Amino acid sequence: MHEDNYIALVKEAMNKAYVPYSNYPVGALVVTDNGNTYSGCNVENASYPEGHCAETAAIASMVMGGEKNIRMIYVMSKNDQGGCPCGGCRQRIREFSDIDTQVILCSPGGVQQRLLLADLLPNSFGPEHLL
Repeated sequence: MHEDNYIALVKEAMNKAYVPYSNYPVGALVVTDNGNTYSGCNVENASYPEGHCAETAAIASMVMGGEKNIRMIYVMSKNDQGGCPCGGCRQRIREFSDIDTQVILCSPGGVQQRLLLADLLPNSFGPEHLL
């Protein structure tokens, strides 16, 4: 799939976010090793901040789809610099990837920055440390 398609999918996810409290919509799109895509959006509730991040929703969708390996993840917010995963989501991404996984930060205008997970979560702790 072409990157323009990924951008359209992550933007669609962002536009579906339920954010009546923060007014900060975020969309995420996981691309697996198999080339499949899974999207998610952030969902808030009245017991703020007990909602779910877009990255968490996309990862849960991937797991429900029977996959467990993230090749890359697109994250979009309306910020000009692009959406950036929170600390908790960085660790969740790490659970299903490695330090070389691509994290692509997007705004509605497109890709703003490309990073490796190692850039966002240096010296990370992953499942292999528990073996």
